[in-house]
Amino acid sequence: MFKKIIFLGSLTLCTSAFAADADFTLVNRTGYTIEEVYISPANRSQWGKDRLGSKQLPNAASRKFKFGDTKNCMQDIKVVFTDDESEVEWEDFDLCELDKITLRYNRKTGEVSADSE
Repeated sequence: MFKKIIFLGSLTLCTSAFAADADFTLVNRTGYTIEEVYISPANRSQWGKDRLGSKQLPNAASRKFKFGDTKNCMQDIKVVFTDDESEVEWEDFDLCELDKITLRYNRKTGEVSADSE
């Protein structure tokens, strides 16, 4: 059974990246290992391919993602957790402006948040 939680909210921008370089580092502070990561233009219902491939992203680990779609800077991120296959979504990240995104999730309360730099 899939659970879906969506985080909506404004993000504080601490640093800016050059518009041509939209690569970013994703930090997993959810408390759980992430099995799949999807990145999709905001408000689009199709997620495309899993960006982790055969790898996983353990809690407290980070991974740099290449992102070159600077025509669509506003992106959503969806993750699927290894232990129970639940899904969580975070919306409206300006990947042309962010260098690092730290995902947080409290499964007991269902609260999701993200810190960005």
